[in-house]
Amino acid sequence: MYTPPAFAETRIEALHEAIRAHGLATLVTHAADGMIATHLPLMLDATRGRFGTLIGHLARANPQAHRATGEALVIFQGPDGYITPSYYPTKRENAKVVPTWNYAAVHAYGPLRIIDDKAELLAIVTRLTNAHEQPRAQPWAVSDAPEDFIDGMLRAIVGIEVPITRLEGKWKMSQNRPAVDRAGVVSGLAADGHDALAAVVDERGRGA
Repeated sequence: MYTPPAFAETRIEALHEAIRAHGLATLVTHAADGMIATHLPLMLDATRGRFGTLIGHLARANPQAHRATGEALVIFQGPDGYITPSYYPTKRENAKVVPTWNYAAVHAYGPLRIIDDKAELLAIVTRLTNAHEQPRAQPWAVSDAPEDFIDGMLRAIVGIEVPITRLEGKWKMSQNRPAVDRAGVVSGLAADGHDALAAVVDERGRGA
């Protein structure tokens, strides 16, 4: 990922936090006939490996479950949005401004491991479900469904793991603009209803 120094995020804890906050990932792999991409939820196990391990599952019918070769790339996309030059106070000084797009992204690399063992697969599905259901007042559990129904669902999927060997982060949040323009971006985004992106621009502008 092309990352100018001003936009680079190298702190593992910050990258892990972003992965947890934006669980839907894009899994990209090579195959003999070209590249394959799947959008899927993945869970981070930070206790396994130097950079952690990503865990999830694919439909058994998905070609990616059978034809992936070499290194996998997993992309997590954070807050993003269009930045109009009208946000910049410096526009009034010389008009030398152009639009851009602010975004946060994490790229994780590693080998793709396919898991076909029923016990391992059930454990993966259970962990993913529990992680997303836990905040609910009455969490749903895999065990709430009939056992034969779950068995049938498990036969239709395979588990996956990606032990992360390389982790990159990019937060392009107007860090290359003067402080007055960054403040203008924050207030402009907030006024346009993009509070989440405004908060990240403000945070990055303060060096957080």
